[in-house]
Amino acid sequence: MKILSLILAAAVAVGASLALTAQAGDRARAEDVRQLRESGKILPAEEIIVRARKIQPGQLVGLELEREGGRMIYEIKLIDNANKLHKLELDAASGELLSHREK
Repeated sequence: MKILSLILAAAVAVGASLALTAQAGDRARAEDVRQLRESGKILPAEEIIVRARKIQPGQLVGLELEREGGRMIYEIKLIDNANKLHKLELDAASGELLSHREK
């Protein structure tokens, strides 16, 4: 139940973050995200969070959806039990891990 609450809270935060991003640029607009999601071109944020936590367990502290080189990418930031920050990039369409950096 706690995990579900965290996922739902993150999804709400992502929605709010995307809704506030109305300028043109690398970040996706809310209406674009909705269309991509409804058409099945990107995975839901909830699924990406689950995949990211399987790769790197930790507390979610950031989630962004960006367009890089014509490709949609989820950038996920997690803090592990040793207080290290991990930045993961997953392909938004497939969920494939593209990059994992520890800061």
